[in-house]
Amino acid sequence: MPRSKAHLWFVGPALFLMFAILILPILLAGTLSFTNYSLGNTAADWVGFENYERIFTRSTYEKMFGATFRYVFFVVPLTVGLGLGAALLINSLTRFGDLYKTIYFLPVMAALIAMAIVWEFALHPTIGIINATLERGCGTWLEAWGWFARGCEKTFPLWLTDRDYAIWTVAFIGVWQGFGFNMVLYLAGLTSIPRELYHAAEMDGAKSGWDRFRLVTWPMLGPTTVFVVTISFIRSFQVFDTVEAFYPQGGGPSKSVYVMMFAIYEKAIQQNLMGIGAAITVVFLGFVMVLTIIQRWLVERRTHYV
Repeated sequence: MPRSKAHLWFVGPALFLMFAILILPILLAGTLSFTNYSLGNTAADWVGFENYERIFTRSTYEKMFGATFRYVFFVVPLTVGLGLGAALLINSLTRFGDLYKTIYFLPVMAALIAMAIVWEFALHPTIGIINATLERGCGTWLEAWGWFARGCEKTFPLWLTDRDYAIWTVAFIGVWQGFGFNMVLYLAGLTSIPRELYHAAEMDGAKSGWDRFRLVTWPMLGPTTVFVVTISFIRSFQVFDTVEAFYPQGGGPSKSVYVMMFAIYEKAIQQNLMGIGAAITVVFLGFVMVLTIIQRWLVERRTHYV
């Protein structure tokens, strides 16, 4: 009796959409990255690895890699750690838990333009609340901690226009905006942990909260942590909206906030250099894929699935 092929009618549309939406654009970007194609031209010259050579040899793209990796490796650990900490605190509350969930999750839902305007005012060097708070702290807690000696001389950083502070300021905003999303994911993971495990651990001598976290909570959050770290890496590499809102003309002071997604937008859209834009896209996808595989391998070695 011939084997039925009815399953192809169910799998076929999904495979077609996957190819059309995911695989085909990557193949097209890979092909364009070896050309000097630009929109409006009827033909393009094959330039081989010239676009990739430019990416890995010119100082502008060196700044691009530096800004991107500084942002990613600052934002990811903090968003994961703060998300876990906030989830643990909220999960331990008996009252007002939903209120705190809403407060911490609000930055995730904040509109880009509104967020950018608020932060520009807050970080303004003369009228911003950040520098105003630092100024009022001069001679008291700032001086007592020995921190921000320049601040107590009434010369505060230009947070968004100083190349030494710009990328860290944008990264801080990324942490503020992103850790609430991780908090929700960890809350979902915490609710799936059986309470019987805590009772069993307590009977075995795990009396303190730290012991229960170390022996039960953290191992059982292994699958959630794998997902959270992966999503955090991908979201951090994809940062664009904040940079474009603050620096629409060029990636910040001295290209200090010239992250990869903004470079793709600048080259492919603003300058109509589709070839070099596609090459940066391929490099971007390569970095995301490699880092994702590495961190999943490292995290899953210590993951316990139930």
